[in-house]
Formats: sequence, C-alpha cells, structure tokens
Amino acid sequence: MLVGNCSAKSTTPPPPDYGETNTSYVEYFTACLNGSTAPYTASAPLTADEVSKTQEIVWNSWRAANGSFTEDKLAELKALTQTQSGSFDLTQYEPNAVMPYYYGTKGTAKPDAGWPLFVYMHGSGPKAHEWSTGYTICSRFNDAPSAYFIPQIPNEGNYYRWWQVAKQRAWEKLLRQAFISGEIDPNRVYFFGISEGGYGSQRLASFYADYLAAAGPIAGGEPLQNAPAENCANIAFSLRTGSEDKTFSRNVLTQNTLEEFDRLEGLHPGYYVHNVQVVPGATHTTIDYTPTTPWMKGYTRNPYPKYFFWENFEMDGQYRNGFYNLYVKQRSNDNTSSRSCYEMNIEGNTVNLTVTTVTYKVTESDAMGIPLRYAKTYTPATKGEVVIYLNDQLVDLSQPVTVMVNGREAFKGMVELNADNLVNSCAEFYDPMRLYPASVDVTIQ
Repeated sequence: MLVGNCSAKSTTPPPPDYGETNTSYVEYFTACLNGSTAPYTASAPLTADEVSKTQEIVWNSWRAANGSFTEDKLAELKALTQTQSGSFDLTQYEPNAVMPYYYGTKGTAKPDAGWPLFVYMHGSGPKAHEWSTGYTICSRFNDAPSAYFIPQIPNEGNYYRWWQVAKQRAWEKLLRQAFISGEIDPNRVYFFGISEGGYGSQRLASFYADYLAAAGPIAGGEPLQNAPAENCANIAFSLRTGSEDKTFSRNVLTQNTLEEFDRLEGLHPGYYVHNVQVVPGATHTTIDYTPTTPWMKGYTRNPYPKYFFWENFEMDGQYRNGFYNLYVKQRSNDNTSSRSCYEMNIEGNTVNLTVTTVTYKVTESDAMGIPLRYAKTYTPATKGEVVIYLNDQLVDLSQPVTVMVNGREAFKGMVELNADNLVNSCAEFYDPMRLYPASVDVTIQ
C-alpha cells in the first residue's frame, strides 16, 4: 500500500496490465509454479492463422501467473552505477542460502529487442570481497549497452560450487523472471566467470546451452565429462586460461577443450563457434579478463537450430527435462553410470533423431587424479519417451512431417496445431521464443 506525498490517504496501485489473458491458462501456470507437473490437456485445435495470437495470450497468461506468484522478485533494472541490488532466498534448497546480487545496466540506450544480459560468477575467495571485485571489473568491461546480474555465492566451504542445486534454481528463477520482465533480450543471454566462476560457467554453459547466446569461462578448465562440449553446438564458446595456470591442470584441460571443439567444428562446420585459448605466459592471476564479454556480445542465440546434440548429464542430482525443442518424458539411461544422448538433425520436413546412451572411461589422469581424457562408448537406446516440439521455423507445418528415430519411421503425416502445445512448452521452457504449436510424441524402441 502506497502513501501519497501530499496526503495521508492510502491508495492501492492498479494491477499490472498483462494484456489479453486466458483464465484457464493462468490457473494452469499458477499450479505449475506451485509444483504441479501434470500436462495441460484442454485439446484446443488451432488454425495456422490463430497461432500467433494464441502465443501472445499464452505468454500474457504466463506473465500474469508469475506476477501473482509469491516469491522473491527480480530487482528493478536501473543503471549499474546506482548499485541496484536484491537477493534470492534459496533456503528451501540449501541451509542459510541467500544469494545477494547487483542488477543493472550499462549504456544509455536500451536496444529495441531488450538489453543483452551478462551473468557473472566470481572466484572462490572470501565471498564479500569477490562480489565487490566482480562489481568493479564488470562495470569496466567494454560491452555496453548491456545488463548485468552479478551475484554473491550464497555460502562458502570445501567443494561449494556455482552449479549445485540451489544455484541451479537461482539461474532458472533469473531466466524466468528476466524473460517475463520484457527488459531483457531472450536471445542475448551470456554466462561467464573467473576461476571458480570459470568452472561454474563452463558446466552451466553445457547444462543450459539452449538458453544462451554465448558463454565465457576465464581461468578455468573442466574435465569434459563435467561439461560435454557436444551440447554447445549452437552457442559461441570462449575459454581463456594462462599457459602457466597449472594448478588442477587448468592449462592442460583448456588445451583438451580446444582440441575437442576443433574436432566437433570439423564434423559440424558452423555449429561449434569457439574462441578457446591457452594464453602464452599468463598465470591464474595475470590473465587479461577484458576480451571475453566484447567477443561474446557479437553472438545472438538461434532458438530454433536444425541440428543439436544433447548429452543429458546429471548435475548435483538434477537432470534437465528439455533442450531446445525436445522434452524428455522418460530418459533412456537406467542410472548415472550412463547418460542419455539425443542428436537431432532436421532436413526439409524430416526430423532425424538419434537416441543413444553413453558411458565414459578415463584414459588419462594427472598426478592428482583429475581426469584429463576419456574414451566414450555409445549404445543405441532401447527405451525412453520424448516429445518433439515443432514450429514453422523448424519445418513446414502445412505439409506432412516425417520423424525418424534411430533409423525407424516413428511418425509420418500432418501434425495438429494445438493450444495445448503452446501452454505446455511455455510451462516447460518459460521462454518467449519457444512456444511451440505442434508436437510429436515418440517412444524409443
């Protein structure tokens, strides 16, 4: 309740105007935000001419449900120089976990599509100092116009990381709320970090690649089992580590990452854009941080790639349920000894999906036992269930569609346009670019 400057009379602010909404959609999205996982099944067929308007209503309804949902809201976006801050309470996922953050813009003119959003993760020193340093250096990077989310890690301690479950929930909350704000360009989100933040941003780049335009870990270097490079087919990936940054074999692991991205780019030209460098003479503390964000800023997400590879790896006990236009109802792996992999390639109106499981064998380790290289064994999957979402950017929905799974024809015919698909894909991805009007359910055999 607000109090006017010139009167003691209380007034109630008007409710937000979300535009045209649908009560049924709002109620469903509210249930989803409260933990429901049941799909929306009103079975409302659409004509092609109705899709765009229904997408707008679905997104408005999603915004309305989020607006009335009780949670920590993302701070108002102001100039970064005003040190605008907020916090996310993550204590339901981790004891004493509160994530303070700075949130602000650089530059005076908001781009027409919204601000590019840079998410920075600091190193593993004392968190208050690291957070302050992060604010200082991020303010100086030459990437305006831009918006920055600069968090302080919630807790400290041995093996405490940016990619663990409470922080996963923070990134998902950030993306969800940033998208509904209308302030952020959903196709220009960038994760990066230094040292421990470099490790974190490398893992998160592989885990959340479908949301990112680019990622830029600095002075890191993960074993590739922790951050499969294959998942980065459609983002621009930068990793810069000093040649003298030898602790935990960071320099060697960065070189191995370079070789893997080179290999993948050779197999799939144009998909694995990368700028991976072992910088001659640089140490962990002398490497130049400044080239990363200007390089990343040159790239924009394609939310509808016709090729991707997704190794659905577990991170702190959590799996993703979807990736780009694929949603998984049942994984093909039995446990964490193997992983489900999905390779999609769309040619014309034919969707080719290869589903395998992969196992890793360490073939080389350093003196500390850190894995440096692996042999990977792929086996065709014999079970699992997925939903392939489709739109006009992926196939011609006015013509029959063929879906091939592991060389078997799983579907052939016209796909129905349905509001259910728009609602379910919105709830699953919370991404304004990924409201799909059509889908094909596939059982892997």
